[in-house]
Amino acid sequence: MRILFTILFFLILFPDTNCQERLKILKDTVYVESVVINGDTMPHIELREVPIIPPRYFRNRFEERQYWRLVYNLKKVLPYSKIVASTVQQVEKKLAAVPSDKERRKFMRQLEDSLWKEYEADMREMTITQGKLLFKLIDRQTQNTTYYWINSYRGSVSAFFWQGMARLFGTNLKSEYNPEGDDRLIEQIVTYIEKGYI
Repeated sequence: MRILFTILFFLILFPDTNCQERLKILKDTVYVESVVINGDTMPHIELREVPIIPPRYFRNRFEERQYWRLVYNLKKVLPYSKIVASTVQQVEKKLAAVPSDKERRKFMRQLEDSLWKEYEADMREMTITQGKLLFKLIDRQTQNTTYYWINSYRGSVSAFFWQGMARLFGTNLKSEYNPEGDDRLIEQIVTYIEKGYI
């Protein structure tokens, strides 16, 4: 009976797919991985991380709605900021291998056309608030502002134009991400999203 309880204990504690590999039952014996420490053999079982998130208290329903709206918006734009970061890395590598300015401009035009075709519908569906968050998250992912990337790839005239357009809609392409200051709540929510807590 003790063996049955021991087996059930391990199966309840470790319901993951690797459980069968770690726990081998032969006749009346239970085998687990072990390590030798100072001459003693000790059972070695890796435990999964258990997140402990303090409950969030809101002063009123409006504050709670704002918080969950921010969570919704961040979940929507976070994947796009990661796409931008990976695209920037790929473009930087490819541009380093392209020798002439003419070929670089041609490559950038082709890349811009393909990205526009792929993501135009998604970008047009974004709200102004989601666009502002996207600019901040691009700075978070790439350590440079959106204005910097437009200026680097399209030139200062194009960057000036798009900055003017952004200003018309109440945002700023030069806005920097500050996880210790104004963007502390955004950083916390993004961390929770990336770890799968919310």
